[in-house]
Amino acid sequence: MRSVRTRLGELDCVVVEALAEGANPELAVVLCHGFGAPATDLVPLANELVELKPELGAKVRFVFPAAPLSLSAMGMPFARAWFHLPQEVLMGQERDWEKFAVSTPEGLVQARRGLMSLLSALSTATKLPYGRIVLGGFSQGGMVSTDVALRLEEAPAGLCILSGTLICQDEWKQRAEKRKSLPVLQSHGRYDDILAFRQAEQLQKLFTDAGLSLEFVPFNGPHTIAPETLERMAEFLHTRLTSR
Repeated sequence: MRSVRTRLGELDCVVVEALAEGANPELAVVLCHGFGAPATDLVPLANELVELKPELGAKVRFVFPAAPLSLSAMGMPFARAWFHLPQEVLMGQERDWEKFAVSTPEGLVQARRGLMSLLSALSTATKLPYGRIVLGGFSQGGMVSTDVALRLEEAPAGLCILSGTLICQDEWKQRAEKRKSLPVLQSHGRYDDILAFRQAEQLQKLFTDAGLSLEFVPFNGPHTIAPETLERMAEFLHTRLTSR
């Protein structure tokens, strides 16, 4: 698998693929890292997913964008964020999840703009419509990916929410009802002490009530990406690749 650093739209990215030289991908997968992670945090997933489903290797381009905000001022020189989070959430002390679910985090609009600019540039570069691009991310990356997936003029090929949570509840509900064709894979640890499992269930309910096809993968673990999640994700991407 080749790995190159480039810029797509407003965001720096790492692109990983094993396509023949000069070939265009049949599917692109954009995965956004979580709050406080380095820009390269999810890059190893490309190799892991291809190992699980080798057919992905010759046809899929994986794109890992760096979130626009640096957290160096917080003493984390390599950490990035899509938008700032309340301190109580970062410390796992948030208790008013109902309030958090209906809120629109400060900075989400700017994060949304950056990710949309990346998708536009990626679509132009690969000649792929949004309907051949899977969008997803871990934790905060899952939040911004969900927000963008519900707003694009054309629904993406799929959405992968890895230990994400519910925000913008009222607006997401309205937009989800217009995205019934969007396939969703959602996973969450039952013992997540950062983003409560019950809120993941609320997000699942919002999507299923709206009529979307959603596969929910709970696991007995904390705020992480479990092996069983990767196995289901490889299958999910393979289905998106072969679906027309």
